[in-house]
Amino acid sequence: MEEERVSEDMAMAEEKRVFLNNNYGDTMPLNQLKPGEQGRVMVIEGGRGIRQKLFLRGLFEGSVVRVISCYGPVTVEVDRNTVSIGRGMAQKIVVRRM
Repeated sequence: MEEERVSEDMAMAEEKRVFLNNNYGDTMPLNQLKPGEQGRVMVIEGGRGIRQKLFLRGLFEGSVVRVISCYGPVTVEVDRNTVSIGRGMAQKIVVRRM
C-alpha cells in the first residue's frame, strides 16, 4: 500500500517536471544555480512536511531567491532574509532562472 503511494508520488513529480520543462523552459533544481544568480520558485517537489518547513522560511511557489552560496548547505536570500537549507531539500525546489 505504501509502495503504491510512493510510486504515484514519484510519477506525479516526474509529470510536473516534464510540464515545467515544456512550458517554462529554463527550469532546474535550486542547487544548480550559481552564487549570485536569481530564480523564481516554480514548484516544490515533496510532501506537506517539506512544503511547510520551506514556507516557514519564506520559500514557496512564486517567491524569488538569490543564491549566496552553494558549497555545503545552499544559502539563499529570500525577501531580505538569509536562509540555509540542505542540498537534498534544495534539490526538491524547482526554479526558473531570471
